[in-house]
Amino acid sequence: MGTTGFPDDSDIDIPIDDRDEGERLAHALADRIHMVAVEDSELAQRLVDQLFVGLDRATDGTFREHLDGAARGLADRALAVSSRG
Repeated sequence: MGTTGFPDDSDIDIPIDDRDEGERLAHALADRIHMVAVEDSELAQRLVDQLFVGLDRATDGTFREHLDGAARGLADRALAVSSRG
């Protein structure tokens, strides 16, 4: 409890809007993928590849347009592999 007599809520992570919630969830997902990568980098890469493919399908093939740099290159590779079978 703080000095005002009210509980200290400084550690409560409440999103202000939907964008904040989306960013919080994205960071949580990235943290989990990082934890997997520490233990098994190949598994983490397969998971990221599957995520790229799933997001591309969900966006009717436009997901890569939202990426640039290294992320676009990784998505292109994952999508090329998935299209081959």
